[in-house]
Amino acid sequence: MSTYDSFERFRLERELQALSGKHGFHTELISLYIPPGKQLSEVTNNLKQEYGTSTNIKSKSTRQHVLDAITMITQRLKMMKSVPENGLAIFCGAIPQNGQGSEKMELYPIIPPKPVNVYLYRCDNKFHIDPLKDMIKETATYGIIVVDRSEATIAILTGKHLEVVKRLTSGVPSKHTAGGQSQRRFERLIEQAAHEFFKRTGSHANEIFLNMPDLKGILVGGAGPTKEKFAQGGYLNYQLQQKMLPTVDIGNSGEEGIEELIENSSEFLKGVRYTEEKKLVQRFLEHLAKETGLAAYGEKEVREFLTQSTVDTLLISEALETIRVTVSCNSCDYKREETIRKSDMSSLQQTVQNSLCPKCNSPLTISDVKSTIDDLGELAEKTNAKVEVISTETEEGQELKQGFGGVAAILRYRPAGM
Repeated sequence: MSTYDSFERFRLERELQALSGKHGFHTELISLYIPPGKQLSEVTNNLKQEYGTSTNIKSKSTRQHVLDAITMITQRLKMMKSVPENGLAIFCGAIPQNGQGSEKMELYPIIPPKPVNVYLYRCDNKFHIDPLKDMIKETATYGIIVVDRSEATIAILTGKHLEVVKRLTSGVPSKHTAGGQSQRRFERLIEQAAHEFFKRTGSHANEIFLNMPDLKGILVGGAGPTKEKFAQGGYLNYQLQQKMLPTVDIGNSGEEGIEELIENSSEFLKGVRYTEEKKLVQRFLEHLAKETGLAAYGEKEVREFLTQSTVDTLLISEALETIRVTVSCNSCDYKREETIRKSDMSSLQQTVQNSLCPKCNSPLTISDVKSTIDDLGELAEKTNAKVEVISTETEEGQELKQGFGGVAAILRYRPAGM
């Protein structure tokens, strides 16, 4: 695909997480990064040299595992015509199985989301995945401040993650109703107390935001003129002042105010995954509320629309924990698929072992198991539907998971009969 979408990012994040948990008994796991444009013949020649060097490893088992890994990588490269556009990362080595003494040679080729900058060959007791993790790391960060005279809330927005890091209360008294000099004196005290509170809020914001190298901007929101007094009053460090975005008028304070500020600042937060996910689910909910016939939810219904190429955008929760299992017969063409919870897998295995094929009375086997996210996502890609994997970081993401079973879709057109 031309762009690295959320489905591809999700799969890479999951694969890197799995690779990070794999360790060898010794320095026998190979990580190989090949930059784009590098000739495969040059890479295989380098691997031949590494093979020759590795024959000198003292430990017999380590030596054999390294040699086997180099051989497996070389064989894989021979199957390719050229290095992919963004380069290639290959991880290979003998991985201990289930904490036991036995090991299995495993190979994982990954096409990076961005071009690989350098050629790297490394042999260690773990795979070196940091270069790939850096490629998908969300770096653009926004500071969020909601402030009024009674309280202030400071948050950090990075990618799809929103973190409230500081809550402050002012203790500023409410307006005094007395008249004359007493009223003017009391108003001066209120203004002074508000000034001190803004100074304290600014001090905390400086402490939080100044050490962020990827800080892209700071949003300040609040009710009435208070937000402008804070934003324009010099309470933030001059370096942060240069990153201030226009203030936004909101009606709430605290965490609700943070959410409202983000909601009303979408024009400044284009490309931020947190706001993208909120908009995607809100778009689905709008179709549902207006009964346009372009909204579908639930795995069974969405799967049916996917097979009919009716889906424009598939929304699927990254927290979905079901799997798609294929049960088949080795003696005939019988096959069935079903979706179950991961926790029910052992029960299904036992049921299949005690069952016979309804067509030819032969034993049945589980021939394929994959996550429902992968299964639906791959089905969507075959029909050119967009796939959006939605986190549970937003309220909308939680609603997708809890209220709609983690699977929803926006359709291309209203199906007949709806």
